[in-house]
Amino acid sequence: MANDYEALAHANISIRTALPGPLATARIQTAKQHMSPSLIHVYPLMVARAAGCMVEDVDGNVFLDAQAGVAAAATGHCHARIVEAMTQQAQTLVHICGTDFFYPGYGELCQRLGAIADAFETQTTGKASGWQSFLTNSGTEAVEAAMKLARNHTKRSAFIAFQGGFHGRSYGSLSLTASKAKYRRNFGPLLSGVFHAPYGDTDHIENVLFKRTVSPEDVAAIFVEPVLGEGGYIVPEPAFLQRLRGLCDKHGILLVFDEVQSGMGRTGRMLAAEHFGVVPDMFTLAKGLASGMPLGALLARKPIMTWPAGSHGSTCGGNPVCIASALTTLDLLQEGLTENSARMGAALQTQLKTKLASCPQVKEVRGLGLMIGVEFESASEANRVAQTCFQRGLLVLECGDKAIRLSPPLIITESQAAAAADIFASVTANTA
Repeated sequence: MANDYEALAHANISIRTALPGPLATARIQTAKQHMSPSLIHVYPLMVARAAGCMVEDVDGNVFLDAQAGVAAAATGHCHARIVEAMTQQAQTLVHICGTDFFYPGYGELCQRLGAIADAFETQTTGKASGWQSFLTNSGTEAVEAAMKLARNHTKRSAFIAFQGGFHGRSYGSLSLTASKAKYRRNFGPLLSGVFHAPYGDTDHIENVLFKRTVSPEDVAAIFVEPVLGEGGYIVPEPAFLQRLRGLCDKHGILLVFDEVQSGMGRTGRMLAAEHFGVVPDMFTLAKGLASGMPLGALLARKPIMTWPAGSHGSTCGGNPVCIASALTTLDLLQEGLTENSARMGAALQTQLKTKLASCPQVKEVRGLGLMIGVEFESASEANRVAQTCFQRGLLVLECGDKAIRLSPPLIITESQAAAAADIFASVTANTA
């Protein structure tokens, strides 16, 4: 099995059949009869196995993964140390419920996450508040926890989020989400007291929302992605987050950074907030936190984490096997993968900018680390490029209104980054 893993991890792209192949076609047709039609399925890809940055389908076609399970497979697919950590944990304790009992790993992970936030806060402000964590099964649950904590602590009810932002699909987090109308269609009424401003615009909050719609004294928290994820991989001006911090301090509002997608080394820093030098009152994390295992976290400064015992909990949040994956993920990130994200991200972005410079349909290449967005002139062109990349063996995802995101595993090599850039540029240039 180890040899099989190594062989696939070091394999090149290899498309042997028309896509989808015959086995994939048959299995997809059977599976779809029993699956919720709400699932998107952007490609007809039936995955058999994956290793490193490579994915193999049931017909033996091998793809280079430049989307990492929507930026979740931070350490690559089936990393040997991750698999070993989860296997050992599964042989000892699979579940007991962290809400009701103590077990090794839960406190250790909270401590290590707190140390990351403390180090950032100390570097930025010269002091540390001390941070505490609540573990969840997902990013949307971390956002829901943040909403509850904000209301509990401030005794206020309203929230502000941003157009283009994605915070999840459960009712509270969906009320914050404003990236696409289809996510909200036919699900109303959603949570009351949620207001949206244009991303990057604090003047709208002060001069429109606070004057016309909601008193700042009623706002519990402002939720924002330091780098807009599903909404287009948009990097804001640093002054935007700095002004948000000042606005929250002025009115006693909590500032929540949703780093579900941008955190855990994705931008070349452990937290995307480090690029901007702004410390929030809370962070939400998930996706890359446990290399794709279902684990999320709410981090809050100790003076904020004031809710009493029993006010929130989770049966499976902080599952021991998921925690084992997360602890090893943190080891790998701190041992060099975060630096590799910064280095490979800069190289990939440079290659894309150079190779796409003569393509008039490309309007912008942007990003931080391995969180790279390519903006096209139209949604149809972005879709064409994404679908053709799949046919050529490169997995990417669309985002925003007319952009494509490249978010490969943080283990990506120079040769793999070059291959991704070559295929993406070739597909983009071929407008036929």
